[in-house]
Amino acid sequence: MEIKVVFNNDVINNSFCSGWGFSCLVDGSILFDTGEKAQYLFNNAGLMGIDISAVEAIVISHDHWDHTGGLWDLLKKRKSLPVYSCPGFSREFKNKVVKAGGILKEANEFVQVAENIYVTGEIAGWYKGSYMPEQALVVKTDSGLTLITGCSHPGILRIIERVKEEFSGEVIKLAFGGFHLMDKDKREIRLIVEKLIDMGVKNVGPTHCTGYEAQMVFKQNYGDNYISVKAGQMFGV
Repeated sequence: MEIKVVFNNDVINNSFCSGWGFSCLVDGSILFDTGEKAQYLFNNAGLMGIDISAVEAIVISHDHWDHTGGLWDLLKKRKSLPVYSCPGFSREFKNKVVKAGGILKEANEFVQVAENIYVTGEIAGWYKGSYMPEQALVVKTDSGLTLITGCSHPGILRIIERVKEEFSGEVIKLAFGGFHLMDKDKREIRLIVEKLIDMGVKNVGPTHCTGYEAQMVFKQNYGDNYISVKAGQMFGV
């Protein structure tokens, strides 16, 4: 199964738009998050040869502008697309999806969105003292699970625990996306990295809001099993 990184703060070359937020396309049909601007999303998708008309569903990790920015213009182009959200997303977001012509689907528990592709459903998180519900995407293949996160406001460890509970005995081959460790000190980051290793996460690709210092700690500990994720990349899982 192929994953294409459509938007991120790091890019493979200057033809790609970069900025805050994240977006990737899974198996040519499931779009996870939409970055900060539709202009950036469409530019990068075009460079990667992505056919927007082939998108069958959109999964939004959490209700923040840098993950929903490209959603509204995308829905103008593609009416009646399923949009997977968390029940705890704002009423404003939900109404806007419906008004834009999307089909709102609220995931409280694990839900299969396509063959071997799942959302975790709502996991409780916090951001600047306010409740921040979030969900992640899980891809299941013969070689193990791939976990894709938007910002990990509930904590990357908690998200992984949720996945391991649902897929007992499965190996997490790769976890990548935003881990939101920018505000953590180096000691706490090291403890989180060590815990991920203990939990059996084989490869990592921390990006976006993870923070440069945290990325370096992951790279030091994971070595060749560290993946530098950039917009414009394509890889199989």
